[in-house]
Amino acid sequence: MKIEDVINSTFKNSSHKVLVNIRYTSNFLAQRQNIFMSDYDLTMPQFNILRILRGAKKSLAVNVVKDRMVEKSPNTTRLMDKLIDKNLINRTRCSDDRRIVFVKISKKGLEVLSYIDKQFEDSDIFEVNLTDNETLLLSDLLDKLRG
Repeated sequence: MKIEDVINSTFKNSSHKVLVNIRYTSNFLAQRQNIFMSDYDLTMPQFNILRILRGAKKSLAVNVVKDRMVEKSPNTTRLMDKLIDKNLINRTRCSDDRRIVFVKISKKGLEVLSYIDKQFEDSDIFEVNLTDNETLLLSDLLDKLRG
């Protein structure tokens, strides 16, 4: 269905239309991902934090994690607090500078993430109504849009 029909609107020009369409589609995809993650009592930003920490293979400063997140969030510390409460990550303070906080994925976090990864990749969440060539073209166009 075309975006103008979905939201029952007209657009000033094609640039306006594409930006609204990208935002609408982004929210549509995020909703699908959030529904999937709710089965694991996680949000997509929390899942992203776990994946960042697993990929790092070591403790990272909280600010480094914030910089690497796909979806920037002002409440990253709160998201991490919830992961700590679930024993999925561990937090330590820097011995040289107590203002710096490090986080690292726990063994339980690695186990949970491994299970979720398999379920996530096998889910229909990655099914899109595009051919392989179309997905590559769309990805290239989005890269170009960001400059």
